Amino acid sequence: MQFLTSFQLLERINALLSSEERKRYAALGIQPVHVQVLEYLSLCNHYSDTPAALTEYLGLTKGTVSQTLQVLERKGYLSKTQDLDDGRIIHLSLLEAGKKILQQVQPLDVFTQAEKTLLQKEFKSLRHALGVTLEVLQKANNSKSFGMCTTCVHLAEIEQHLHCGLTEEPLKQEAVNKICRLHQFPDK
Repeated sequence: MQFLTSFQLLERINALLSSEERKRYAALGIQPVHVQVLEYLSLCNHYSDTPAALTEYLGLTKGTVSQTLQVLERKGYLSKTQDLDDGRIIHLSLLEAGKKILQQVQPLDVFTQAEKTLLQKEFKSLRHALGVTLEVLQKANNSKSFGMCTTCVHLAEIEQHLHCGLTEEPLKQEAVNKICRLHQFPDK
């Protein structure tokens, strides 16, 4: 993974975690945005528990937030109450069912496993740390690594030519530095 930029590594880590979240949330009948709303409400104070503040915090449109709030209210995860001093203001509060959902989804097991492994390592740079983080998350999640041949267990040199030990095919130099779906990290 050393050829990917820090930004690309962050994108891959995000994609991996998002995929894991979507699977977990789908089993509970909720969407990632629902969890984002519930998490926000569990953390915000009484000045920030309004649909307007939530919209601003999540960077979503008013319509998206409004529809999301309706779904969460119907499911019994949150309630809306009118402000006592200013009737135009609506306050949102997390209900017990919403708190239970948050307990079920936090933290992702794959991330917790990866975090334990990462605490034991030292890093040379942000890119190195992100590369190792991605590798650990991929291993913990049993997902394809989509790495470069240069870091693959299957890379072999036969008679001064590079080969894929898995497919037993010769590799061109430009292929060695590109993403491969057959990639596997060596056991460490």
